[in-house]
Amino acid sequence: MTRLDLHPLILAAAQGRLPEWAALRPSRRPHLAAVAALLERWALELGLAERDRVRWAAAGWLHDALRDADAGMLEAESAEYPSGVRHGPAAAARLERSGVDDEELLEAIRYHSLGRASLGRLGRFLYLADYLEPGRSFEPVKIAALRARLPGDHQLVLRLVCACRIADTLNRGFPLRPETVDFWNELTAGV
Repeated sequence: MTRLDLHPLILAAAQGRLPEWAALRPSRRPHLAAVAALLERWALELGLAERDRVRWAAAGWLHDALRDADAGMLEAESAEYPSGVRHGPAAAARLERSGVDDEELLEAIRYHSLGRASLGRLGRFLYLADYLEPGRSFEPVKIAALRARLPGDHQLVLRLVCACRIADTLNRGFPLRPETVDFWNELTAGV
């Protein structure tokens, strides 16, 4: 561990320097930068300590680090997940093998596409940032309106984003993962 008691890989990622095993097209870097910038801004607005702000920025940079990895590698890392979401669990597994032991950060990256009940604050905000970053081309007015409500109204926005992701999954004819169903049920309990 080094400065702020964080793994060097996390410190480097927070500065936009990805690990040598990252596999992504150069065209994906703006998405990573936008997600990291949102997370940094929200962490600052939430008054988080510098250590957590660095962790949040790193999660933004690392969440799609294996988004463009070949299917065989992703299958070997995370075969139990559908192909479109294997990159998160695979990236978390690679980070663990690299010595990263920050469980909240690993879970955030692992479930940034699916959601999961009991996902920590970092995971919930990564889930939001990944969907709401300004470079997204779908429903830009709606996305901007939801993004403008954060970080303050994150519980409501989280439910709305989860509902959109569920609807998209169902509209594409895919089954919902149990993690996503549990996440939705947790978000809507008592509402």
